[in-house]
Amino acid sequence: MSFIEKIDRIIEKYLSLEGRLSSPGLSSSEFVKLSKEQAEIREIAELSMVYRKKIDSLDELKKMIAQSDDSDMKELVAEEIKIVNDDVERLDAELKIIMLPKDVDDEKGAILEVRAGTGGEEAALFAAVLFRMYRRYAERHNWKFEILSMNETGLDGYKEASACISGKGVFARLKFESGVHRVQRVPETESSGRIHTSAATVAVLPEAEEVDIAIDEGDLRIDVYRSSGAGGQHVNTTDSAVRITHIPTGVVVCVQDEKSQHKNKAKAMKILRSRIYEAERNKKNEERSAIRRGQVGSGDRSERIRTYNYPQSRVTDHRINLTAHSLEGVISEGGIDEFIDRLIAEDQASKLSASDE
Repeated sequence: MSFIEKIDRIIEKYLSLEGRLSSPGLSSSEFVKLSKEQAEIREIAELSMVYRKKIDSLDELKKMIAQSDDSDMKELVAEEIKIVNDDVERLDAELKIIMLPKDVDDEKGAILEVRAGTGGEEAALFAAVLFRMYRRYAERHNWKFEILSMNETGLDGYKEASACISGKGVFARLKFESGVHRVQRVPETESSGRIHTSAATVAVLPEAEEVDIAIDEGDLRIDVYRSSGAGGQHVNTTDSAVRITHIPTGVVVCVQDEKSQHKNKAKAMKILRSRIYEAERNKKNEERSAIRRGQVGSGDRSERIRTYNYPQSRVTDHRINLTAHSLEGVISEGGIDEFIDRLIAEDQASKLSASDE
């Protein structure tokens, strides 16, 4: 089926739904069902109708220039053809992107997990910097940022920290952030001024609801213990900390931030559900797509994706060879849209190329 035939079918379906919605005797349940179906294709259908009109207009203009003997008229029509043809090319590119298969999780919220990697205390300090960077990024987009757990080192660093980020299209924009983030800078404790390299790992998981994945209570081992802070100091004197182990997969989640055992368990279940859902999602993606590893942002957490170089005030994303000399804006203000926009564009280009093969 040609591209224009696909466009015509979309328009036909949309107009058919419009006709059915205006027909008398429609029950409320049928109206809701048809309205939802029409809403799902509205954006692509409306763009398709504009595209179709431009194509028809282009055909008419080409007929005019072929049938005319007036040189001045031909020159005017040729100019119009150029303008309309540019519109057709732009709409063609937009439609192809919109028609790409959607990631069903793109509109979900996300569970963000940041862990200190190699580099000791300097890695823990960098993990804290990254966690705050994502918090500021969420604030810039008016997303809700709820801290789920935080394991501090006592020197302002984080061994690991997690948060639930809620809002429109959160996972779609953050899903390419998973991987190893590397920092190059002179630690405050370094007297010789020597640059150290350390790393932190970021994982972004689609927030899974109970309807997304069912977890059998019988598959869980739940342990409670006394919360402790950095240096072994007790946060409180009750057994409020919760450790949940999903026996079939071996996934373990510990949460101790709240004084309430009930709240800690709820947060732990949120993280657990999302980790198991992500594992299933990755398994399906691997089975479905042999080209996945060649695409941008495979989600491999061992992949080095970005370097933050403090002495040169630059941030480099190694997947798309993009360097920005605005480290302070990236770190302090969460200014990572430049990277995310390029990553999304590269991913779309990769999928378009694969669909043409």
